[in-house]
Amino acid sequence: MGRQVGRWRARAQAALDALSAQPGVNRAKLAAIGYCFGGSTALELGRSGAQLSAIVSFHGGLEAPRPDDAKNIRAKVLVCHGADDPLMPPEQVAAFVAQMRATPVDWQLCSYGGAVHSFTNPDADKFGNPALAYNAAADRRSWAAMLALFEEALGPR
Repeated sequence: MGRQVGRWRARAQAALDALSAQPGVNRAKLAAIGYCFGGSTALELGRSGAQLSAIVSFHGGLEAPRPDDAKNIRAKVLVCHGADDPLMPPEQVAAFVAQMRATPVDWQLCSYGGAVHSFTNPDADKFGNPALAYNAAADRRSWAAMLALFEEALGPR
Protein backbone atom coordinates (compact mmCIF):
# COMPACT_ATOMS: atom_id res chain seq x y z
CA MET A 1 0.00 0.00 0.00
CA GLY A 2 2.87 2.41 0.72
CA ARG A 3 3.97 2.49 -2.91
CA GLN A 4 0.42 3.09 -4.10
CA VAL A 5 -0.03 5.98 -1.66
CA GLY A 6 3.24 7.45 -2.86
CA ARG A 7 2.11 7.29 -6.50
CA TRP A 8 -1.30 8.69 -5.62
CA ARG A 9 0.27 11.63 -3.81
CA ALA A 10 2.83 12.17 -6.58
CA ARG A 11 0.08 12.41 -9.20
CA ALA A 12 -1.86 14.89 -7.09
CA GLN A 13 1.31 16.91 -6.50
CA ALA A 14 2.02 16.91 -10.25
CA ALA A 15 -1.43 18.42 -10.84
CA LEU A 16 -0.76 21.05 -8.17
CA ASP A 17 2.63 21.79 -9.73
CA ALA A 18 1.01 22.21 -13.17
CA LEU A 19 -1.52 24.62 -11.71
CA SER A 20 1.18 26.54 -9.84
CA ALA A 21 3.20 26.98 -13.05
CA GLN A 22 0.34 28.80 -14.82
CA PRO A 23 0.72 32.55 -15.31
CA GLY A 24 -1.41 34.60 -12.98
CA VAL A 25 -1.67 31.93 -10.30
CA ASN A 26 -1.01 33.17 -6.78
CA ARG A 27 0.99 30.28 -5.34
CA ALA A 28 0.33 31.53 -1.82
CA LYS A 29 -3.42 31.07 -2.30
CA LEU A 30 -4.03 27.55 -3.57
CA ALA A 31 -6.85 25.18 -2.72
CA ALA A 32 -7.69 21.59 -3.58
CA ILE A 33 -11.27 20.42 -3.92
CA GLY A 34 -12.75 17.18 -5.12
CA TYR A 35 -15.84 15.05 -5.37
CA CYS A 36 -15.88 11.37 -4.36
CA PHE A 37 -12.41 9.99 -5.22
CA GLY A 38 -11.32 13.55 -5.99
CA GLY A 39 -12.26 14.54 -2.44
CA SER A 40 -10.18 11.65 -1.12
CA THR A 41 -7.33 12.84 -3.33
CA ALA A 42 -7.58 16.43 -2.08
CA LEU A 43 -7.31 15.14 1.49
CA GLU A 44 -4.41 12.86 0.59
CA LEU A 45 -2.61 15.76 -1.08
CA GLY A 46 -3.01 17.64 2.18
CA ARG A 47 -1.69 14.68 4.16
CA SER A 48 1.42 14.76 1.96
CA GLY A 49 2.22 18.23 3.31
CA ALA A 50 1.40 20.11 0.09
CA GLN A 51 1.40 23.89 0.23
CA LEU A 52 -2.33 24.56 0.22
CA SER A 53 -4.49 27.14 1.95
CA ALA A 54 -7.73 25.15 1.80
CA ILE A 55 -8.94 21.61 1.12
CA VAL A 56 -12.56 20.69 0.42
CA SER A 57 -13.92 17.17 0.02
CA PHE A 58 -17.47 16.64 -1.22
CA HIS A 59 -18.74 13.12 -0.40
CA GLY A 60 -15.17 11.84 -0.58
CA GLY A 61 -13.67 8.84 1.13
CA LEU A 62 -12.18 9.64 4.52
CA GLU A 63 -10.07 6.54 5.04
CA ALA A 64 -6.41 7.48 5.43
CA PRO A 65 -3.86 4.92 4.23
CA ARG A 66 -1.35 6.63 6.54
CA PRO A 67 -3.45 8.11 9.36
CA ASP A 68 -0.47 9.66 11.17
CA ASP A 69 0.17 11.86 8.11
CA ALA A 70 -2.83 14.00 9.05
CA LYS A 71 -0.34 16.05 11.07
CA ASN A 72 1.23 17.19 7.77
CA ILE A 73 -1.89 19.07 6.66
CA ARG A 74 -1.16 22.80 6.44
CA ALA A 75 -4.50 23.88 5.01
CA LYS A 76 -7.90 24.60 6.47
CA VAL A 77 -10.05 21.52 5.79
CA LEU A 78 -13.74 21.24 5.01
CA VAL A 79 -15.34 17.82 4.58
CA CYS A 80 -18.91 17.86 3.23
CA HIS A 81 -20.48 14.51 4.00
CA GLY A 82 -23.88 12.93 3.49
CA ALA A 83 -25.02 11.85 6.96
CA ASP A 84 -26.85 8.89 5.42
CA ASP A 85 -24.10 7.87 2.98
CA PRO A 86 -24.06 4.05 3.03
CA LEU A 87 -20.68 4.04 1.23
CA MET A 88 -19.04 5.85 4.15
CA PRO A 89 -19.25 3.69 7.29
CA PRO A 90 -19.64 5.62 10.56
CA GLU A 91 -16.37 4.04 11.74
CA GLN A 92 -14.53 5.73 8.87
CA VAL A 93 -16.06 9.10 9.74
CA ALA A 94 -15.15 8.60 13.41
CA ALA A 95 -11.58 7.64 12.49
CA PHE A 96 -11.25 10.81 10.39
CA VAL A 97 -12.51 12.94 13.29
CA ALA A 98 -10.05 11.23 15.65
CA GLN A 99 -7.18 11.89 13.22
CA MET A 100 -8.09 15.56 12.94
CA ARG A 101 -8.47 15.97 16.69
CA ALA A 102 -4.92 14.67 17.15
CA THR A 103 -3.56 17.54 15.02
CA PRO A 104 -3.57 21.34 15.11
CA VAL A 105 -5.38 21.37 11.74
CA ASP A 106 -8.25 23.84 11.37
CA TRP A 107 -10.95 21.44 10.15
CA GLN A 108 -14.71 21.18 9.73
CA LEU A 109 -16.98 18.23 9.06
CA CYS A 110 -20.38 19.22 7.71
CA SER A 111 -22.76 16.29 7.80
CA TYR A 112 -25.95 16.80 5.82
CA GLY A 113 -29.01 14.97 7.11
CA GLY A 114 -30.96 12.99 4.54
CA ALA A 115 -28.05 13.10 2.07
CA VAL A 116 -26.37 10.00 0.68
CA HIS A 117 -23.38 9.65 -1.62
CA SER A 118 -23.12 11.93 -4.68
CA PHE A 119 -25.48 14.49 -3.14
CA THR A 120 -24.00 17.24 -5.36
CA ASN A 121 -24.62 15.41 -8.65
CA PRO A 122 -28.00 16.30 -10.22
CA ASP A 123 -27.73 13.12 -12.33
CA ALA A 124 -27.01 10.78 -9.41
CA ASP A 125 -30.58 9.45 -9.33
CA LYS A 126 -30.23 8.19 -12.91
CA PHE A 127 -27.83 5.42 -11.87
CA GLY A 128 -30.58 3.42 -10.16
CA ASN A 129 -28.43 2.93 -7.07
CA PRO A 130 -30.09 3.95 -3.76
CA ALA A 131 -26.65 4.78 -2.34
CA LEU A 132 -26.44 7.66 -4.86
CA ALA A 133 -28.91 10.54 -4.89
CA TYR A 134 -28.97 14.25 -5.53
CA ASN A 135 -29.91 16.45 -2.59
CA ALA A 136 -30.44 20.07 -3.65
CA ALA A 137 -30.27 21.47 -0.11
CA ALA A 138 -27.03 19.65 0.72
CA ASP A 139 -25.59 20.66 -2.66
CA ARG A 140 -26.41 24.33 -2.08
CA ARG A 141 -25.25 24.31 1.55
CA SER A 142 -21.98 22.51 0.83
CA TRP A 143 -21.12 24.95 -1.96
CA ALA A 144 -21.86 27.90 0.34
CA ALA A 145 -19.66 26.33 3.04
CA MET A 146 -16.83 25.99 0.52
CA LEU A 147 -17.15 29.62 -0.56
CA ALA A 148 -17.10 30.74 3.08
CA LEU A 149 -13.96 28.68 3.71
CA PHE A 150 -12.30 30.14 0.61
CA GLU A 151 -13.03 33.68 1.77
CA GLU A 152 -11.55 32.87 5.15
CA ALA A 153 -8.50 30.98 3.87
CA LEU A 154 -7.81 32.84 0.62
CA GLY A 155 -9.30 36.27 1.27
CA PRO A 156 -11.96 38.12 -0.69
CA ARG A 157 -12.06 37.71 -4.47
